[in-house]
Amino acid sequence: MQTTFTISTTGPGLYEFTRDVAGWVEGTGLLTLFVRHTSASLLIQENADPEVQSDLTAYFHRLVPPSDDPSMSYLTHTYEGPDDMPAHIKAALLPVSLSIPVSGGRLALGTWQGIYLFEHRRAPHRRQVVAHLSG
Repeated sequence: MQTTFTISTTGPGLYEFTRDVAGWVEGTGLLTLFVRHTSASLLIQENADPEVQSDLTAYFHRLVPPSDDPSMSYLTHTYEGPDDMPAHIKAALLPVSLSIPVSGGRLALGTWQGIYLFEHRRAPHRRQVVAHLSG
């Protein structure tokens, strides 16, 4: 089975789409998720406290600031905006694919785990995540 999820973003941050995925899976197998972009990532992360998501966003902004920050003056790929190359760096540091076991039609996630798209760009985007369930 295969499908594509579209996640609309409004700027940097984590966007949970666990329910969409959980509603699609069935049977038993291995689910692979793959984001089709070079400036966004996928994460399995805590979904109980929203401060986790805001802290992660703040941490990665501090780790890799926009290219107009003096500490990033070495970057040469800057013509797509000050957030573009830093978004590529963040996507290189974080996963762009995830594997999740599925058993009895349910994702084998822990109690507080959720599936997130991590948007690294400032502008709104419609991100595509391909899902493949192999049995």
